[in-house]
Amino acid sequence: MLIGDVARRSGVSTRMLRHYDALGLVRPTGRTAGGYREYSDEDVRRIFQVESLRTLGLSLKQIGRALEDPAFTPSALVGDLIRWTRERLTRERELLRRLRAIDASEPADWQDVLGVVELMRGLDATSAARRQQAVLSRPGDASVPAELLAGAVLTESDPHVAGALRWALACSGGDVLATLAAGARSRDTDVRRRAVLAIAGMPGAPGAAAVLADALGDPDPVVGGHAALALAGHGEAAAVPVLVGMVVHGRRDVEAAEALGGLSRDPACADRITAALTDELAAPDADSATRIRLVQALVEIGGTAVRGILDRLARDEDRAVALVASALVGTLRERSSGEDRPFGEGEDRADEGP
Repeated sequence: MLIGDVARRSGVSTRMLRHYDALGLVRPTGRTAGGYREYSDEDVRRIFQVESLRTLGLSLKQIGRALEDPAFTPSALVGDLIRWTRERLTRERELLRRLRAIDASEPADWQDVLGVVELMRGLDATSAARRQQAVLSRPGDASVPAELLAGAVLTESDPHVAGALRWALACSGGDVLATLAAGARSRDTDVRRRAVLAIAGMPGAPGAAAVLADALGDPDPVVGGHAALALAGHGEAAAVPVLVGMVVHGRRDVEAAEALGGLSRDPACADRITAALTDELAAPDADSATRIRLVQALVEIGGTAVRGILDRLARDEDRAVALVASALVGTLRERSSGEDRPFGEGEDRADEGP
């Protein structure tokens, strides 16, 4: 069969058939007396094999290897195809992400486009210092794609770079809550931690409080802690159980105690917090260190009820707890007397002469 006939029957152009011949993929078995290529039935079957493999995304070089290597099994070929396809999809998703980030920045000219591309390259650097520099060295009037920063926040493992990214994200004013909220629901614990910490830095954003409230129930205590501290800063009493748990387990317990102190400015919340801390003090499995942390947290609440509790704890059978409670009773009394003392009593007034 001559090349023209093969082209008509196979749908492969004569130019491509000549290219296959030059590469050694499909060489015609014979030649006519006039020197024209003549293809056998076996040659035509091989052409169809080549075309079939091309539709799967293989390069001509890969097809040549598959057809010539006896050890190259179909299962190996399919496995390679899966791996190559995944790699290609990853590259294409990354390209799409970059294009969307550039589009979101609404570039006015090519200089804006190049600025975003430069930021992307900086964020992709292997050096943490270089990534941090890429975030902090942006000109103040430069448009920073908030979505790009949000994506970087969710993947950044270096704490210094992550801090710079959260700062830049908060300054960007972009609407990225949907991206961060999706991160807060990730199966990856580290991604959830990064997402909630970023949202904690922008609790005033519409919908942020709801995401943080959901995060209070996260199975990871670090995620719940980030959310609780952020919500407590805005007077949300829903954070109380998580904050008390942080004191009990010694996770950022000083910050948690201070947050409870802030919430206790509401008398109703103060009673609730005092009761929760007192219940934990009486828990049968509370060891000495835990009870001391709870005593210290009670001091942040203050008030007559707390002084009464500390008076009782000053006689506790656990000597360490009793000593801490006794010392803190004195602290509360000094604080109370200082609040009640008239201005200037017991201290010099800066505006009075000798």
